[in-house]
Amino acid sequence: MKAHTQETQAAITPQTALELLKEGNQRFQKKHMANRDLLDQVSDTKGGQFPFATILSCIDSRVSSELIFDQGIGDIFSARVAGNFVNEDILGSMEFACKLAGTKLVVVLGHTACGAVKGACDDAKLGNLTALLSKIKPAVAAVAEPTDPAERTSKNIDFVNEVAVKNVNLTIENIKNESEVLREMEANNEIKIIGGMYDISNGSVTFFE
Repeated sequence: MKAHTQETQAAITPQTALELLKEGNQRFQKKHMANRDLLDQVSDTKGGQFPFATILSCIDSRVSSELIFDQGIGDIFSARVAGNFVNEDILGSMEFACKLAGTKLVVVLGHTACGAVKGACDDAKLGNLTALLSKIKPAVAAVAEPTDPAERTSKNIDFVNEVAVKNVNLTIENIKNESEVLREMEANNEIKIIGGMYDISNGSVTFFE
């Protein structure tokens, strides 16, 4: 499988970009990964890159976007931070990826049993991690149930996963509120901005459509 070129990237729509990721995740789950020579793709992309998607995911070692979506060199821009939230730097990276480098899809990808979300649920404090977790706490507060404080901790995995989903949705809201560039591109159907959740137990991605 060859790396994307300017021509193949231009032919991809936001919806077909999403389908490419869905197909890749299906291959991953079925152990039918595409036949590609990564070193050949290194050579293919030495003069330029033409990715079709930008994915914001967690730093969790189990959630590598290139692997779970079965993509190769030059296929996706991958931004990673614990808790998959956005700040000015990540938004700027996304704007570069979409407006200047031509990607057609932005995916905010949360995952089950997220350690950063657990830390936010437990109000954990540790050095710079304290400030990081504060960016996830709005999602904790936005999940109304359960009301019993004893059930709103990392020990309640269902609550943790609900917060992770809410965090994805709030991150998408923040992208649209804080990036005029991306908001206008989506309004013009140049890109699609979508959320998803990766299940660490079976390798599947559920997109929020």
